[in-house]
Amino acid sequence: MPAAATPSQPIADPALLTRAHVLPLAVFMAFMLALQLLGGLIEWKHPDAPWWRQDPAQFIYPIQTIVSIILLFRYWPCYTFDWSWRWGLLGGLFGVVGIACWLLPTTLYDAWGCTGKTAGWMRTLGVAARSDGFNPGLFDNPLAYWTALGMRFLRAAGVVALAEELFWRGFLMRFVCDWEGDFWQQPFGRGGWLSYFIVTALFIFSHGALDWAAAWVYGSLTYLLCVWSKNLGACIVMHATANFLMGLYIIAYGKFGLW
Repeated sequence: MPAAATPSQPIADPALLTRAHVLPLAVFMAFMLALQLLGGLIEWKHPDAPWWRQDPAQFIYPIQTIVSIILLFRYWPCYTFDWSWRWGLLGGLFGVVGIACWLLPTTLYDAWGCTGKTAGWMRTLGVAARSDGFNPGLFDNPLAYWTALGMRFLRAAGVVALAEELFWRGFLMRFVCDWEGDFWQQPFGRGGWLSYFIVTALFIFSHGALDWAAAWVYGSLTYLLCVWSKNLGACIVMHATANFLMGLYIIAYGKFGLW
């Protein structure tokens, strides 16, 4: 496993490091694009339709998860996580706070007794029902249900946490700091306003419009943790904790639109 980058320590094969940090998320997003472009052609909302036509995400997501895991394992020796109990626990705490902010708008939707679609500032802040989305309840068979649910948690708390943090924090923050030079020479967690604005803005716009306000808060917290801890493992723990708790919330309250 390569050592953490420092300004005085040369990095072997920067092209390999770039592929390792970019490719897993790029392939992951390619599956999402394919689902958006082709899902409508496959989907058939009819009681007699097979499960994979009623909701194409039910078979696209597991394939996406498996392919992403293969890529992550392929490039695993290229990653430096610096796992630490201290920073890992702090990352978990940040994850709890971050996902609480993310879930607050739809929780308020229920607490305020809202019905139907919201508009104006409420919609801008994400105050909506969020009930329509990936639902493993499509399956009557218990084995199929728990398999679909388990794969969904593995995707959210495992693959997404790793692939996104490797890209946003491991690659992009370094790239923004020195895009004309050898950015792999930049130490992990080096902060700056330009880096914050670019990385956080791209993180925000990689989500749906209902999540933009929450993504700004969450992205800012993750950036703070990254600069403070200078520990990629802490950022991954934060992301994994947040997504795992969100999954529990979704199943408990039927907020499948958050997925």
